[in-house]
Amino acid sequence: MLIVDTETTGLDPKKHSIVSIGAVDFSHPENTFYAECKPFNGAEYMAEALVINGFTKEELEDPKRKTLYEALTEFIAWTNTAEDRTLGGHNFAFDLAFLRSAVEIYNISWSPGRRIVDTHSICYAHHLKRGIAPPMKDGRTDLGFDKVLNYVGLPAEPKPHGALTGAKMAAEAFSRLIFSKPLYHEFEQFAVPEYLR
Repeated sequence: MLIVDTETTGLDPKKHSIVSIGAVDFSHPENTFYAECKPFNGAEYMAEALVINGFTKEELEDPKRKTLYEALTEFIAWTNTAEDRTLGGHNFAFDLAFLRSAVEIYNISWSPGRRIVDTHSICYAHHLKRGIAPPMKDGRTDLGFDKVLNYVGLPAEPKPHGALTGAKMAAEAFSRLIFSKPLYHEFEQFAVPEYLR
C-alpha cells in the first residue's frame, strides 16, 4: 500500500491545485516520495489553505519551482516501482480527487485503481470492534486526522502541514491500527495505547 498526502491551494480539485505530494511505501517505509510544485496555470488560492500548508503565493509561483506536471510524472514513476500500488491515506478521497483532476489537466495516463484504504475507515472499524461508538457530529463520524492520531497515541499533525509528514503520520496510524506497533523510530516515544494491542 502507498500512503499518500497532498497539500493544495484549496478544497475544489477543479479550481485549486496540488502544491506538494508526499508518499510512503507502507511495506518499505524507508521508501518515500516528496515533491513541491507550482500550481497549475490559473489555479485559485484560498487564504486558509495557505495558512494550513505554510506556503506563500510568492513561493508557489517561483519560476525555479518544479511544475505540477513534473511532480505528477515523478510521483507516478515512483508509484510504479512499488509491488503493492493500492493507495491510501487519511480522507484519501480528497487527495485522490486532486490527483485525478491534475492528471486530467495534463492528459497523463494513470490508473490508480478504484479501491483505497483510509485511516478513518480502519479507525471507525476499530471503535466498533471495541464496542464503543466513534465520535459523532451532525449524525456522522467525526474522526478527523488529529482525532485518529490521538486514538493511536500520536500527537496532532504539526502545523504548517507538510505532505510527507502527513503521509508518514498516516502510515504510522495504519501500523498501530493494523499491527499494534510503531512503524517509524521517530514515533516510538509515543506509546501504542493498550486497547490497540
